[in-house]
Amino acid sequence: MTFLDATRTVMTTCVLTAVSVAAMSSVAAMSTVATAQPLPPLPGITSSSLPPLPSCGNWEQETVAQGLGPLENINFDQRGGMLLSEQSANGIDGSIKRLEADGPPRTLVANIESPGGIVVDGDTAYFTTGNSFLSGLTNQADGTLRAVNLDSGRVTTVADGLRMPNGLAQLPDGDFVVSRNLGPHTGLTKISRDGTQVTRFAEQVNSPNGLALDAERNLLVASTAFDADTNIVLIDIDNPTTSMKSIAIPGFGALNVADDLTVSPDGQIFVALNGAGRIVQVDPEDGSACSVTDSVPFASSVRFGSGPGWDSDSLYVSDFLGNVTRLTPPATP
Repeated sequence: MTFLDATRTVMTTCVLTAVSVAAMSSVAAMSTVATAQPLPPLPGITSSSLPPLPSCGNWEQETVAQGLGPLENINFDQRGGMLLSEQSANGIDGSIKRLEADGPPRTLVANIESPGGIVVDGDTAYFTTGNSFLSGLTNQADGTLRAVNLDSGRVTTVADGLRMPNGLAQLPDGDFVVSRNLGPHTGLTKISRDGTQVTRFAEQVNSPNGLALDAERNLLVASTAFDADTNIVLIDIDNPTTSMKSIAIPGFGALNVADDLTVSPDGQIFVALNGAGRIVQVDPEDGSACSVTDSVPFASSVRFGSGPGWDSDSLYVSDFLGNVTRLTPPATP
């Protein structure tokens, strides 16, 4: 999900809903790749059968940073920095920003076209580019997976020729998975660690957006942006085509617009609903969900704090309005 997507959602919500549904239908018809049937949700759990979300409790909300450009993704470099993928109005002058808890943001990588997901592995941060509305709908192969050395600042390209790479996750073996949620052939793409092999992954998943690794369960967790239901999809990494399940969150998919997500140390899933301005907690075991907050407009990404200066119990949320918000859970009795 990009800033341009959200802008169009705000301008004409009702029109966009109708257009999105029609566009997705047209895209499906255009595809030359066989598409599997929609994933079955957990037994008895669909968006229509679930009641409105209860509250997760009184999480405190605090603004950590503001005045930045539209923020697409957030992560931590484990050395005191929060990394943010910042988009721009013209789609060209995007950047990766680095923010320390006690200082202003600085630019780590400049002049990036539509940056998307960020993952950190040791002294390297990986990020996607070409995550734009136009690239998705026109099927342009202008996306890349790049790496920046956190010590030297040197940037290299791992893979190019990608089509609207949005979400990003790294698998236990070092390979990467990127998501695409707009245009023909939406889905997941697997990229070898050295960038030499690019293949489809878990082809049954339609319109995926956010990605996160659940290492404890050996799962790749994905959110869907424009399905009729907002689904959290749990994909067995070793058996991605045969072993998966989905959990539906209340609300129409094109109005929720599920964006990035994360998995907490105790295995709970937290997802940003961009259109709804809501952060939702989901239990992957029983499918239950609750609302952490309904007041982060255009929330795009969520991460628990990690590294010096950042509270590991708090959720940090980026949004398309250029803010970073800290959400602190209620004190345990």
